[in-house]
Amino acid sequence: MTLADEFANRLAQYAKLLVHTGVNLPRGGKLLIGAPLEAAPLVREVVRAAYQAGALDVRVNYHDGHQALAFYQNGSGEALAYLPSWAALEAEKALEDGYARLSVVGEDPSLLAGVSPEKVAARTKLVAQAMRPVSEALAGFAVNWCVAAMSTPAWATRVFPELPETGAVARLWDAIFTVTRADQPDPVAAWNIHLAEQERVCALLNQKQYASLYLKSELGTDLTVGLAEHHIWQGGAETARNGIRAVPNLPTDEVFTMPHRERVDGWAVASKPLSLRGQLIEGIRVRFERGRAVEVQAKTGQDTLQKLLDTDDGAARLGEVALVKASAPVAQTGRLFFNTLFDENAASHIALGRCYPTNVQGGEHPEALKAAGGNDSLIHVDWMIGTPQTDVDGVTASGEREALMRGGEWVI
Repeated sequence: MTLADEFANRLAQYAKLLVHTGVNLPRGGKLLIGAPLEAAPLVREVVRAAYQAGALDVRVNYHDGHQALAFYQNGSGEALAYLPSWAALEAEKALEDGYARLSVVGEDPSLLAGVSPEKVAARTKLVAQAMRPVSEALAGFAVNWCVAAMSTPAWATRVFPELPETGAVARLWDAIFTVTRADQPDPVAAWNIHLAEQERVCALLNQKQYASLYLKSELGTDLTVGLAEHHIWQGGAETARNGIRAVPNLPTDEVFTMPHRERVDGWAVASKPLSLRGQLIEGIRVRFERGRAVEVQAKTGQDTLQKLLDTDDGAARLGEVALVKASAPVAQTGRLFFNTLFDENAASHIALGRCYPTNVQGGEHPEALKAAGGNDSLIHVDWMIGTPQTDVDGVTASGEREALMRGGEWVI
C-alpha cells in the first residue's frame, strides 16, 4: 500500500467518524456541511459516508478566506455595513427542515492579521446580529451538529513552522487523527469509552451542585466563578431536541457549565495565546468584579481584545467555565494550534459572552435563563487559563472547598 493509499484510507475513516459519531446521522437524515474550499477532499468522503449511512440529502456550502480578505481590503464603507436581508434565510430554513450541521474548520489563523480590527469587529457584529436566531438555535441544540477540523497548508505551517509545507500538512493531519481517535482500530468504540468517562464526571458534578468553583494557577489565576442556579454540567455527547445524540466538537475533552453572570471575582490569566479575528492576543490578564471584566491587560492584541469586550453589555461577562485535564490528547501534542476547537481542549478555560441554555434547568425559556444567572451576548469566545499546575476546588453553599483537580488532573 502506498502512502497515498494509506492516507486515503485514514481520511475515509475520519469521515465515517464525523458522520457516525460527530453528527450521528440517522438513516433518512439530512446534512448541511460548511467548509473552506481546501476541505473538498474530506467533504467528498463525508458526503460518501453520509449517503452510505442512508442520508436523504446532503448539502455543502464552501467558503473562501481569501474572498473575505479581499472584501476587507477593497470593500467600501457602504459594502462593509451592508448585509442583504436574505443572508440568514438559508441557514434558518435548513434548521426548520431538520438538517444536521457539520462545520469543518482549517482556515489560516493569521489571514486577517493586517486588517483593521475596527473593520473586523464591526462586520462580525453585523453578521452575528443577522445570524442570531441560528446561533441561538444551535446553542440550544435544536438539531444535532458537530465542528471538526482538517489540515490546510496555511494552518499547518503556522502550527509546525519548523517543517516544509508538505511535512507540516502531513504532521497536522497526524495530530488531527490522533486527538480525534480516528487512528484507533475502532474509533467509534474508542469514543464510546471516552464519552462514558465524561458522563461519569458530569454526573458527579451535577449531583454536587457546587455554589462556585475556585481556580488557582502558578501564572496568577486566582478566580472564583459563581455557578448559575440549578446549573447543568455537560461534556462529550449531547442529545439534541430532535432526540439525536451527537458530539458537538471533535476533539472534545472538556466538561463545562454556566457561570452566574454577576458572581465572578478575581484574576484570570491566560495560559495560551488567543487567536481571534486574525490577531494573536498574548499575555491576557483580566480582573473580574461582580461578574464583569473591570481590568483588562494583554501584551499583544489588547486593542482587539478590548473591542471584543465592547461588543455589547454581555461581552465582558462569562457564559461558560470548562474543566479539561492537563493530560488531554491535545495538550500532549505540546503545540498551540491557533484554533479554539483544539486549544480549548488542551486546558481548562472560560468563555466571554453568551451562555448555553442547555447548561441550566429550564434554560430553553429566556426568563428562566436570565433568572438563573445566564449571560446574553452576540459573542462566545473561549480562552485558556488552565496549566499542569492548576488546582480547582468545588465550593459548597456553606463555603466548604472540595478538591476537583490537583496539578491539572481530576481527583474525583
